[in-house]
Amino acid sequence: MKKFLLLLMAIFTVAVLAACTANEEAGEEAAADADAEDTTEADAAEDSGEKVLRMNNLEEPTSFNPSIGFDAVSWDPLNNLMEGLTRLDENSTPQGGVAEEWDISEDGKTYTFHLREDANWSNGDPVTAEDFVYAWKLMLDPETASAAAFLGYFIEGAEAYNAGEGSADDVGVSAIDEKTLEVKLEAPTGFFLDLLTNPAFFPVNHQVAEENPDWHAEADTFVANGPFELESWEHDSEMVFAKNEEYWDADAVKLDKVHFAMVNDTNTQYQMFESGELHTASIPPELSDELIDGDNVFIGDYGGLEFFRFNVNEEPFQNKKIRQAFAYAVNRDDIAQYVVKNGVEPAYGFVSPGFTTPSGEDFRDVNGDLVSFDPEKAKGLLEEGMAEEGYDELPSITLSYNTSDTNKAVAETMQDMLSENLGVEVTLENQEWNVFSEAQKNLELQFSRSSFINDYSDPVNFLESFVTDSYMNRTGWSNEEYDELIEKGKTETDEEKRFEYLYEAEKMLAEEMVAMPIRYYNTVVLEAEGVSGILRHPVGYFDLKYADVEQ
Repeated sequence: MKKFLLLLMAIFTVAVLAACTANEEAGEEAAADADAEDTTEADAAEDSGEKVLRMNNLEEPTSFNPSIGFDAVSWDPLNNLMEGLTRLDENSTPQGGVAEEWDISEDGKTYTFHLREDANWSNGDPVTAEDFVYAWKLMLDPETASAAAFLGYFIEGAEAYNAGEGSADDVGVSAIDEKTLEVKLEAPTGFFLDLLTNPAFFPVNHQVAEENPDWHAEADTFVANGPFELESWEHDSEMVFAKNEEYWDADAVKLDKVHFAMVNDTNTQYQMFESGELHTASIPPELSDELIDGDNVFIGDYGGLEFFRFNVNEEPFQNKKIRQAFAYAVNRDDIAQYVVKNGVEPAYGFVSPGFTTPSGEDFRDVNGDLVSFDPEKAKGLLEEGMAEEGYDELPSITLSYNTSDTNKAVAETMQDMLSENLGVEVTLENQEWNVFSEAQKNLELQFSRSSFINDYSDPVNFLESFVTDSYMNRTGWSNEEYDELIEKGKTETDEEKRFEYLYEAEKMLAEEMVAMPIRYYNTVVLEAEGVSGILRHPVGYFDLKYADVEQ
């Protein structure tokens, strides 16, 4: 433990020093450039009395095509530029969005959505049922290769089409008329209205997209149907949103503009918050003890998990006991409390807290702790696994993570724990997100960091990631029994039975340990005085529709 605490002190020292090098200098240069100019567009807006909220999007969105931008840096802003059939309210419950009302058939398999007559795109075009048909079939088209396509598999014929075994005509979504959309499901899905709040189900103006397939790539061609429109976009630097006057509920929108910076360094963005350049910011881990109890801190639940994947196609992780040994050798509580900080909870299972069972209990409480910190058990499992494989010593092991201060700190702490508790030496490598993500998807990484933010509010969402051939699997693991449990966990109409299948699936995932849970996510945000009305959902994407800021 003494060695561990010394490591933590070193990590925090490095983090503080890092804030004084490249990233901070880049921020200072940007500030100097801004001072050298008369005013920026957002500054000019504030000088004119307009309400401008300043936020940080961390980095460049992957894509503003709703089918492609499968990450928070794309979907958080998209949730404010666009709107689906339903939208989460202040209680995180799906309410009418583009759809004013809907009918559900007696068997629960057919939904008929009636779109608002005054729902328009920012260019004045009406939002039509055909815009949803176009967008959803684009997402499911195998040529699109959308990472979000699996979310549409609840729709009749969707999975077959996406797998190249069916046609677009077989997908159960159709425009009855300009403002009426019919959706047929494979089976009753109680959380379907919640699922539709996910940006993957946002519409696409099919007329604009057919004329220009890259409509989503630049501000001057982007069309929005949400509370805001994309006024300007300086790639890898900043975005400015403006109130969308064509939005059906524009009167509810208080902000005139939203300015997004793109700063992926916790210390730099905190300094920007302190100087007034940002209205919201995350808390750097080394300042958590000092700031976490402040009056300007928002703390809330957030459905998600940080975990590490084992590639079962690469030695030594083809062996279950070796995977288990690594999991039992890591002290999650210390990582949560001393490294990540900010009130996060250690993860002893995969499904995060906050999902209510049919009996009214929390899923996490019912299924209990499935993995713990047990160094002696870890050593025994490692010995057994090595004997099974005939190893006198383990093959070399590389732990990969995507670049960030916190990810580095967690990886270095795990490296030390595995050395101290198992006698295993691990090499670390960091990669920029796009390179890392592609390598992990292609099973090129041996042992790698991962994160999962729930796409919709049901525990099956995380568990379905590990079915055979899932885009999200990224471990090489396949188990028919597990696949069957997840299928039943989606389609069983008796909710108590459905949850029993999910409990069993999570226990199997923990037994196989193809992924190692570390900690659950939460939302901890500094908010400047005068900021109000930002909706931060436990499962979903932040919503600025009702946000306000005093100028």
